[in-house]
Amino acid sequence: MDSLSRSRIWTMRAVYAGLALVVIFFHLLPLDTLPRRWAPPDLIVAITFAWALRRPDFVPPLLVALVMLTADLMFHRPPGLWAFLVVAGVEYLKGRFEGLRDASFLGEWAAVFIVLVTITLLNRTVLGLTGVPQAPLALTLTQMLLTGAIYPLAVGVSQSLMGVRKLTPGESDAMGGRA
Repeated sequence: MDSLSRSRIWTMRAVYAGLALVVIFFHLLPLDTLPRRWAPPDLIVAITFAWALRRPDFVPPLLVALVMLTADLMFHRPPGLWAFLVVAGVEYLKGRFEGLRDASFLGEWAAVFIVLVTITLLNRTVLGLTGVPQAPLALTLTQMLLTGAIYPLAVGVSQSLMGVRKLTPGESDAMGGRA
């Protein structure tokens, strides 16, 4: 039983990394050559937060850091800043996992949105203090709002298609979670 659960954990970690690479691939495809007036949601962040709150063992910090660093490099963002902020946000949400496990979906969504706003503002603040050129504020806010709005869809797809469901209290305790 233990090897089955370990193999499932490693399989789902590979699925998470593969899903992130697919999102990066389609984001980089030159489907439209004209600049957009809006920024698309950050699907990788939405999926990462959804998986972290449902199955924290599927998204360990090192894997999240590698996925987000790869996205930073592919999207020509300053390497490491967004990755660090997302890892910090994921770890904060994992730390709040016990309280959010019993919360309603609206409570969970609000917690995710607060973390998303916080890391977005910290990202803009650090980039502004270091003098790094940034996207206009309207584009950043649009991306943040759309990422928050797409979170329920990321949760629904993760649950229905990939079987990433919240742990029951018994499963959490068996994995070494707090009682």
